[in-house]
Amino acid sequence: MKIKLGVIGFGGMGKWHAQNAPRAGVEIAAVCDIKEERWSEAEEMGFKLYKSADELLADSEVNTVILTVPNHLHKEMCLKAAATGKNVITEKPAAMNVAELDEMEAACKKAGVFFTAHQNRRWDRDMLIVKKAYDEGLLGNIFTIESKLHSGNGYMHEWHLYKKYGGGMIYDWGVHLIDQALFMIPGVKIKSIYADIKNVLHEEVDDYFKIILKMENGVTFHLELSTYILEYQPRWLVAGDKGTIIVKSFGCEGALYRTGDMLKKLPPQITETVAGPTRQFAPVPPGGIVEESLPQVETDWVDFYENVQGVLDGTEESKIKISEVRRVLSVMEAAWESSKTNKAIIDFE
Repeated sequence: MKIKLGVIGFGGMGKWHAQNAPRAGVEIAAVCDIKEERWSEAEEMGFKLYKSADELLADSEVNTVILTVPNHLHKEMCLKAAATGKNVITEKPAAMNVAELDEMEAACKKAGVFFTAHQNRRWDRDMLIVKKAYDEGLLGNIFTIESKLHSGNGYMHEWHLYKKYGGGMIYDWGVHLIDQALFMIPGVKIKSIYADIKNVLHEEVDDYFKIILKMENGVTFHLELSTYILEYQPRWLVAGDKGTIIVKSFGCEGALYRTGDMLKKLPPQITETVAGPTRQFAPVPPGGIVEESLPQVETDWVDFYENVQGVLDGTEESKIKISEVRRVLSVMEAAWESSKTNKAIIDFE
């Protein structure tokens, strides 16, 4: 079955899917949007246009839909699409909560249609570099992974400003950072979750969070996002007993650092620094730390739709399983509870 995609919601992400999914052989069968200002643009781009989701869902040429509407509409649109026999892809977050997701999954199973979420950040090169280091043991036993995303752009816009529409950064990027963490070390249980979620510039929705996941295998994830930190920290800092990795940004500048032989041979001694005498935190002498290039990975987001095509053809399993999406939503709910009560959620899994 060739994917004949209907794009429900022709805003930024809807337009992005319409323009990029064809790289995977996807046919854009139709698009729809309720906003008049988007109609002429869709027609100018050559797409068949509908002015409501119901009209698009009635089109027999469409066999799969991508839901690129505000978060609070995902469940409603998913249930409608499943009832008309369409395969369903939702933008993230797939649902506002676990209960909604369970209802959506049940409806798709009942209708016999495929259901997944577009977790596109699983194809990010910066994250996959870190995952490769973890999978191949390049840093030895990893004890901490910091995943940070900072912006100086400040205020959010449009429906992202409102709780009732599923606004805020936990729903926007939190779902990505959590999904990346759980994808990076699959099958490892979460021992505890602690979160600090703040409204720094926005009255109604979160724009800062720090989520700490302590994993059963000894790794601690530190997930932090802010829309208003003006000097960015590295996108990734990963430390093990055999080395450290720094990935500075999405552009993947950075390096892998290891202990040089010179550092191993240094005698114990106290060094005078501007902060006073110290032994353990004295400056490392030249040659004490050796810098290596980051591991290389190949990745292309188009693999997402190629995988969906494989699932529909019966030749592949979905790379983004609803059980994984459910786990991410469960972590998000626990993070809100932790921040509200100022207590860690212990024995989470």
